[in-house]
Amino acid sequence: MKSNRLFYGVVFLISISLLSYGYYLQFVQGLEPCPLCIFQRIAFIAIIVIAFIGTLHGPQKVGQYVYSGLILVSAIAGASIASRQVWLQHLPEDQVPACGPGLDFMLEVFPLGETLKMVFTGSGECAKVDWTFLGFSIAELSLAWFIAFGIASVLHMMGKLRVGS
Repeated sequence: MKSNRLFYGVVFLISISLLSYGYYLQFVQGLEPCPLCIFQRIAFIAIIVIAFIGTLHGPQKVGQYVYSGLILVSAIAGASIASRQVWLQHLPEDQVPACGPGLDFMLEVFPLGETLKMVFTGSGECAKVDWTFLGFSIAELSLAWFIAFGIASVLHMMGKLRVGS
């Protein structure tokens, strides 16, 4: 279906644009991502891959449920991670956890389960706001996009959101 391809193409283009801008901020502007930011990037990458395959495949009804369902799962995971970071960013300064080691170090030294536990607990670097757009931090903007992708996926599965003809 042409409208399914277009829907997944739009999701793909938006997601890849957001991720590209994140890499621009990192490599050109010098903003280092915290561990929670890196896991949000993984959720965006999952959405990009699923949307790209959906664009190429142009699924019918069953495929529409599968691809949109997978985007929804990725969006929920990303929103959960972004919510944790937003929460950390809004803690009073005296309640922000101390900064922890970098993700590379944790992956080398600790077992994966312990590393994930430390990352999702969050640390001081995840609470730091280095960049804003219209007063919103990167984590807050990511949360908004994950919610938008989740809602769009549900509406698309229900047949209530059609892009194009």
